[in-house]
Amino acid sequence: MKRRQFALAGLLASPLAPHLVWAQAGTRVVLGQSAPTTGPAAQLGIQFHAGAKLYFDAVNAKGGVLGRTIELRLTDDGYEPVRTAANTKKFIEDGVFALFGYIGTPTSLAALPLATEAKVPFFAPFTGAQALREPYNRYAVHVRASYFDETAAIVRQADSVGIKKLAVFYQNDAYGKTGLEGVTRALATLNRKPVSTGTVERNTVDVAKAVTDIMAMQPEAIVQISAYKSCAAFIREVRKVGFGGTFYNVSFVGTQALGTELGKDARGVAVSQVMPFPFSPMTLLSGEYQAALATNKELTANYSSMEGFVAAKVFVEALRRAGRNATSEEFLTALETMQNHNLGGFVVDFAPRKHEGSKFVELTMLDSTGRVRR
Repeated sequence: MKRRQFALAGLLASPLAPHLVWAQAGTRVVLGQSAPTTGPAAQLGIQFHAGAKLYFDAVNAKGGVLGRTIELRLTDDGYEPVRTAANTKKFIEDGVFALFGYIGTPTSLAALPLATEAKVPFFAPFTGAQALREPYNRYAVHVRASYFDETAAIVRQADSVGIKKLAVFYQNDAYGKTGLEGVTRALATLNRKPVSTGTVERNTVDVAKAVTDIMAMQPEAIVQISAYKSCAAFIREVRKVGFGGTFYNVSFVGTQALGTELGKDARGVAVSQVMPFPFSPMTLLSGEYQAALATNKELTANYSSMEGFVAAKVFVEALRRAGRNATSEEFLTALETMQNHNLGGFVVDFAPRKHEGSKFVELTMLDSTGRVRR
């Protein structure tokens, strides 16, 4: 074995070795995605992956990006950080070009330090947590708006219709606490604070204490910062004790999954969105998504898969700009040239030391069939 081969073997022996700049210079770009495909948050991972793969498959069918096809490898983590960290180490050992589309805040927080140490791009996590955005990290790339953006929009809307008493139901982890902080910050600008709070543990639906804690102060509306199973359980239980107010959710809840879980009980539940409306071709981007869906009869439109589709589209554009056989560092530099880049009715804006691509937020409402209304 030649000296360089010995050196390469030694580097790969360490799971956190610096990413090799000449890795993946052939005909494939391999991405690693750790996401839940089992457990109470499974639909988030399944749908995001499906949307991303829909776009990557279309690109690959046309010859790839400058002759390189894209392979997206998915490994289940059950929405558990320990499993996410193990998956991430394995992806890095395998020499993936980037980590793509991780689902959730606690899981992404477990993975980002590993990606940073190995100098592997951590691209488009499905989370708006501030802890992943501040301080600036060259290897973290965010396509969506933050939870602070979403909760600020929710508080503004609630205030505009005269709601003064807002409570917060949140998942007892980094995700939920970020959402609570966002609501608290937004209310502080109005010289108010949450009237009550209640928590649920990740991957559980034990909401009884949260119902008691929150309803003690008789709120007019409740902001929910959790996944779809626990949010649905909470909505049902609070309505049983007579709550007739509004429920607000941030996008991570999984809009269609929540609507499906609630059925007729979904009526009047609001969800903030960070992606364009996916259910009709209202923008060029939505039309492109709809056309891609038509090629796979097993898939239906939803916000989670739209986010995967958009993330894949941004990744492909950055890879194209980086040039043939680009390294991960060249890829990140190319991404930073995507300033005010219009994807077809959805603009992303990156720059050097600015890896948050969008601040787009709009509010939607679920109806009694579980469908989304703008």
